[in-house]
Amino acid sequence: MSSVLVIGAGGVGNVVIRKCAAVPAVFERLCLASRTVSKCEQIAAALPRPIETAQVDADDPTQVAALIRRFKPDLVLNVALPYQDLPIMDACLETGVDYLDTANYEPRDEAKFEYKWQWAYHDRFRDKGIMALLGSGFDPGVTNIFCAYAQKHHFDEIHTVDIFDCNAGEHGHHFATNFNPEINIREITQRGKFWEEGQWKETDPLSVSRDIDFPEVGVRKAYLLYHEEEESLVKHIRGLRRIRFWMTFGQEYLTHLRVLQNVGMTNIEPVEFQGHQIIPLEFLKVLLPDPGSLGVNYHGKTCIGCDFEGIKDGKPKKLKIYNVCDHEQCFKEVQAQAVSYTTGVPAMIGAMMMVTGQWRGQGVFNVEQFDPDPFLEKLNEYGLPWHEVVA
Repeated sequence: MSSVLVIGAGGVGNVVIRKCAAVPAVFERLCLASRTVSKCEQIAAALPRPIETAQVDADDPTQVAALIRRFKPDLVLNVALPYQDLPIMDACLETGVDYLDTANYEPRDEAKFEYKWQWAYHDRFRDKGIMALLGSGFDPGVTNIFCAYAQKHHFDEIHTVDIFDCNAGEHGHHFATNFNPEINIREITQRGKFWEEGQWKETDPLSVSRDIDFPEVGVRKAYLLYHEEEESLVKHIRGLRRIRFWMTFGQEYLTHLRVLQNVGMTNIEPVEFQGHQIIPLEFLKVLLPDPGSLGVNYHGKTCIGCDFEGIKDGKPKKLKIYNVCDHEQCFKEVQAQAVSYTTGVPAMIGAMMMVTGQWRGQGVFNVEQFDPDPFLEKLNEYGLPWHEVVA
C-alpha cells in the first residue's frame, strides 16, 4: 500500500493516473497535480475511485515541497515538462521523498538534453537515503530494460544496439505532435548523434535515414536522432561498440516542420511582438492540437524496440525485442493515443517496482541498472506485451 503524487496532467499524466487507480492494492492514495488544476479535476472525475487533486507550479521547488508535505507521498512521479525535473528533484531532496520521471532534464533556453545535471544529484540522494529513478517511459525506459534483459539472458557481449521507434498511426490533422509540441520539435530539430567505437559522432538534423521493416507495420523510412537512453546505455552495456536511435516521420510532417523552421516558428530565442517578449516555439505550441486530444480519431499502430548483435558462448547472435501498440485500443481503455499510453504505462510500472521494494537503491539510477525481469512481467500484464525474435 502506498501514496503517490503525480505531477503533470497532460496526455501521459492521464494514462499514469488511470493505470495507478486501477491497482488500489499497490497505489492506495493518489494525488494528481498540475499548474492548471481543472485538468486534474477533469481526469479525476473519470476515475473509478476518488483521488486528490492539487494546483502546483512545478518550476517552484518551494511550492512542490509544500505539496509534498501536505499530501505525504511515498513517491513523486514526475510527468511534467523536462525543464521541471530539477526543481522537482530539489523538492524531493528537501522533503526526503523518492522520485521518478520519464524524460531527462533539459534547460529551457537550450535544446540540449543530457543526464549530467540529474546524475549530479546522486550523492545528495544517497546521503538523504532516497532514490531517484530516471527515464521510466518507453524510450527512454522500456528500450533500456530490453537492453538489460538482452544482456542478462542472451549475450555475453552486446556489440551493437539499434533502437527503433515507428508511429504508423493516422490522427487526421495536417500537422500535430504526439507529445508536448515544444519538447517534440526541440528534440527533432537538434543535431543527430550516435556512439561508435568509443566516441560520439554528430550528424545534421534528419540527414541520415534508412528503410526499416517494422513488425506488424511494414517498411517505413526512419531517421537517425539523438535520444537520451543512448547516453546511459553506453555506461551500462558490456562490450558495446555502437548504439543508434531511429524514428519514423511522415513526409507531410517533415514538410510542415521544414516550413515552420524556415519562417522562424521553431526558434526558442525571444522576439518582441506588440511590446511583449514571446518565444516563437511556445506560441506555436498554443496553435497546435493538444496531444491529449488526438486519441479520438487515431488509428494504426506503433512499433518500438531494439535490434541487437553480439556474442554468446563465442558465437555471433542477433536478437530483436519489441512492442506493438494499437491507438484505437488505447483510446478504448484510457481515452489516450498510443504514444501517451506507451509512456504512461511504464511510468506506472516503474513506480510499482519502487513502492513494492522490487527495485531499491539510494541515489540516482537509470532503469537498466535494475533486474529487468519483474518489470517486463508487469509490462505484459498491464497492456504492453513484448516479443523477442532470435535471428
